[in-house]
Amino acid sequence: MDINTVRIAVTVISFVTFIGILIWAFSGGARKDFNEAAMLPFLEDDDGTKNGPEMRR
Repeated sequence: MDINTVRIAVTVISFVTFIGILIWAFSGGARKDFNEAAMLPFLEDDDGTKNGPEMRR
């Protein structure tokens, strides 16, 4: 096995991993988690206290 075979294998594995990440990122199940994570900066007041819906009980 020469160096070019190793380079080809690493390139193919990296490409397959990249495609897998794309499929996971744009799947419908991950969208809810991403939207929830996107709102995290807005759940804290200026004094650092939590102000999310779970803290208003």
